[in-house]
Amino acid sequence: MEQLYQVQYLKFDTEVHSQVKQDVIRRLGKSFDSFFRRCKKGETKVGYPRFKGKNRYNSFTYPQSGFSISGKKLKLSKIGEIRIVQHREIEGKIKTCTIRRDGKQWYATFSVVIKNNVKPVEPIAFIGIDVGLNSIVTLSDGAQVNSPKYYCNTEIKLKKQQHELSRKKKFSNNWKKQCDKVNKLHRKIRNQRNDFNHKLSRELINVYDCIVFEDLNIKDMVKNSRLSKSIHDASWSNLIQFTKYKAEEAGKFVKLVNPCNTSQICSNCGQNVKKSLATRTHNCPHCGLIIDRDHNAAINILNRAVGTTV
Repeated sequence: MEQLYQVQYLKFDTEVHSQVKQDVIRRLGKSFDSFFRRCKKGETKVGYPRFKGKNRYNSFTYPQSGFSISGKKLKLSKIGEIRIVQHREIEGKIKTCTIRRDGKQWYATFSVVIKNNVKPVEPIAFIGIDVGLNSIVTLSDGAQVNSPKYYCNTEIKLKKQQHELSRKKKFSNNWKKQCDKVNKLHRKIRNQRNDFNHKLSRELINVYDCIVFEDLNIKDMVKNSRLSKSIHDASWSNLIQFTKYKAEEAGKFVKLVNPCNTSQICSNCGQNVKKSLATRTHNCPHCGLIIDRDHNAAINILNRAVGTTV
């Protein structure tokens, strides 16, 4: 916090609002706090906070004041009025405003405080969900949703554009134009993923009152070099995050359970049936149950949340 009081001694551009400068120091402080925390934990790969020049700094924040909205215009202190397009009316009290650059596009993001008057519903419809790579979700009732694989489907086109970028002289006009093309492809993939996960999470919330996922350690899972690309492409964390906040708004529930052996244990008799990742069918020699392994896992996930024993 002492750094915040030293902002006045730093040689910043005087045309930048004071609170924006303070937020830069806050970001720096968070980076070093995270760095030292990882050092104390003894993590093997601890990256020192990287210096961000003007070409790598894509956002700035007004944490308390210095901005206001009037009609279709956003007024930013030291900058002026900017015409904006709102995708919906802003509800609640605006607390912060962040201006973000994404390629050639600019966005204003507002954090607001809204009173949550939604009363929790009495859960009636429960569902367990096993996330995967081929089927992004498998429900405990047997339904499956195929993974769209947006990155994998665009990978050839992306490689071609990145190869073109590698042949350009850095910081030349042609290099900048090619950067825009590569960024545009990445942005399209990201938007497609978010759109898919928003629609899927909305459909789940509309149908079910309590949704159960596995509490996966995705950070460790992506260490598998053969699966890391597909895991990132599936974007399970986003799906769970979107489902969580939609559930809170609707007064519904999302639970996370221990993922240990959900695919190995028989959902019918409770016996441990060992199988490799290549084995896609659960065939229990003890009780004779034969179902898809992901369906079996989804049932186990649901049972762990509702306390059902087999």
